[in-house]
Order: sequence, then structure tokens, then C-alpha cells
Amino acid sequence: MADHHHHHHHHQNPKPYRSYQGKCPVVPLHESFGIDDATRLEAARDFTHLIEILNMMSSKMLELSFMILEMIFASFDIEEKKYEALVRDSVSFLRVMKYKVPTSEDQNLGLVAHTDKNAITILCQNEVQGLEIVTKEGHWEQVVVPKDALVVIVGDALKAWSNGRLVAVKHRVVMKGEKERYSFGLFTVPKEGAMIEAARELVDNEHPLLYRPFKFADYFSYFVSNLSDDALEIYAGV
Repeated sequence: MADHHHHHHHHQNPKPYRSYQGKCPVVPLHESFGIDDATRLEAARDFTHLIEILNMMSSKMLELSFMILEMIFASFDIEEKKYEALVRDSVSFLRVMKYKVPTSEDQNLGLVAHTDKNAITILCQNEVQGLEIVTKEGHWEQVVVPKDALVVIVGDALKAWSNGRLVAVKHRVVMKGEKERYSFGLFTVPKEGAMIEAARELVDNEHPLLYRPFKFADYFSYFVSNLSDDALEIYAGV
């Protein structure tokens, strides 16, 4: 979990959703695109400003995800050059998410249960909770994210790389209450041709190889066409 107190030089706008209200600063602005008259210079400037902020946030979050990956590798005692592929050969993409307030009890699922397919995801959110994960015992539990904290989620690619030592936890978003949830995720994804294979150091008699080496892009397209819960096990399981 990391802190991002250093983003306090925000422009303020009296209209709702135009300024940094949520602790996940970027997201509320997302709303104003459709409202503003894009032909006005100010609107265009706001948009440019937003893009700059998204850009800045992304590059900071990308640095952070590399740092976290490096810490993980160091904790496994693995030399840097061995994991170049996972770190340097990755691209990042960014997703801004808005979850509406549920209208009735039965429609409160904001995001279906899934594991992330990528290497690592960093999530920041406004004060509206909703993230739930499956525990080791197999039941759903809410993750209460402290104010100003970031959530780091391990994806399938990192799980395979670590030979299952790191768990890609299944998660979902469930909405309750009166407020909209905004979140902003930076996904670090292996490049098109990247091969995902378990680090040799993490394979031994006690930890036999769990997944055969695979091309990330092939796995991803397999997942997209099958949408199976255990895609990684089925696709690459030994």
C-alpha cells in the first residue's frame, strides 16, 4: 500500500465532478467530458489538463508497479536480468471505472468475479468501498481500503511466473449504499510476444512446475474466447 499525498496541487472548479474531490483524484473529472461544450477553448484546455494528469498518474503508478515487482523478485532472491521480461517488456494500460449506485438489492454486482490476467494491477478508489475477494477458505470478504491507500492485485501472469507462490486472487465489486464508486486502475501487462515462464529458482521438489511456458498473447486470447474461471489452470496447467 502506498500513499499519494503529493498530488495536492489541483485546480479547483466550482462545478461538481470538475475538480479533485475523490481521493482518487483523476476519476471525477471523467464525468465532465460529456457535459462540456468541446468547442469552447476552456473545455479543450480542461481535457488537455486531464490527459496530462492521467499521464502523470500513470507514469507514477507504473514506476510504483515496477518497484513492487522488483521488491517481489528481490524477496525471492532472483537476479534482475532474470525478470527483465516481466518488468521492462511490459506495457501499461489505464482504466477509469465508475460504478453507479444500485437501484435494488439484487442488482448490486458492479464487476463480475474474476482474476486479473496481467502481471500486476494497482487500483486507487474514492471513499466508496465495494471491492471483495475470495479468501483461502473460499468465501467472499470485503476489502476495506484505507483512505489514501492503493490496492495491489497480482494477476495470472505473475502467478505463473512465480510458480504459484503468488496468488492471483479472485475479486469482484459489489455496490451498496447511496454513493457512486470511482476507481482508477493501472494494469501492467506483458508485451504481445512475451513468454511467461516460471522462474527456475522457484521450481524444486517441494514446488513442482505448475504451468508450462506460454505466450501471454495466446493465453489472453484463449481466455477471451472461453472466459473460464480457471483459464490459467486449463490453458497452461502441467
